[in-house]
Amino acid sequence: MSIRLYLALSIFAVFLLAASVAVPLQSLPALVESDPTLAMTIVTELRLPRALLALVYGAVLGASGAAIQALFANPLASPDITGATGGAALGAVVTAYLVGLATPFAVAVGGIIGAGAALALLLLLAGPRAETATLLLAGIAISAIAGALTTLALALAPSPFAFYDAYDWLMGSLIDRSLPQLAFAAIPALAALMFLVSRSERLDRLALGEETAEAMGIGLAALRRNVIVATAIGVGAAVSVCGAIGFIGLVAPVFARRLTHGHPGRAVLPAALIGATLLLAADIAIRFAPPDRNLPVGVLTALFGAPFFLTLVARMRWSARP
Repeated sequence: MSIRLYLALSIFAVFLLAASVAVPLQSLPALVESDPTLAMTIVTELRLPRALLALVYGAVLGASGAAIQALFANPLASPDITGATGGAALGAVVTAYLVGLATPFAVAVGGIIGAGAALALLLLLAGPRAETATLLLAGIAISAIAGALTTLALALAPSPFAFYDAYDWLMGSLIDRSLPQLAFAAIPALAALMFLVSRSERLDRLALGEETAEAMGIGLAALRRNVIVATAIGVGAAVSVCGAIGFIGLVAPVFARRLTHGHPGRAVLPAALIGATLLLAADIAIRFAPPDRNLPVGVLTALFGAPFFLTLVARMRWSARP
């Protein structure tokens, strides 16, 4: 991917960041004239953390999706399809509502543990280079189990309002997130993102085949373990703060591989940029919902991501026919 394309994506993401902070455009100028201090507080305490969380969350989803797809040699692998997102949500819910540790750090740790457990179970069930059907079946099973256990945990929670409190969070929401929450999500997510980018060359070599990669000095066991741990840390921390947002980790790597001419490892960084841009654009779009309705951003990404996923499955199915 050329430097110009990186620059174009970065500039577009910055433009969306500015738009996200300013939307709705008509309210800020009047508020600045009437109460500049309040306007600055709204921008710095509400809108800026929300916009930055969208960038960070989208970036880690895109990079994690690209790394998982390279690891499993399968374009249908992603944090949500493989159960990592559902596992992170389960870990965060259990930590907050059953264990009773509702601090941002404790919930983030719970999300990381849940995501790591889901990915480890997938690797155990499907194998490191699973076929499409095996990967899908194992991922769907893990996601279904995680969703059922999450519902059970909320039903058994001491608080009778647990379902209501967790609705926006479980559906994926960036509304009313604070700067401390941004820090708790961004620090682990960006660390995981940097690690995955640093392993992009090794992931490219893995695409040549396991024996070839080992002959080139790649430790496959260590690479798989490290990618799973990094993905669990990044996705788990983001999910624990913003909830489960699906399909960004599937869509972004697909476009990124087209920009890198099919190289799965080189697609990690472009997928991060594309994922950040997609999630920020989706968050801007839900601002135009009716004022009395809070539309979770995960609903919008699912509405667009699910048809894309079905199209991808159908395309692979038809291309495999003799």
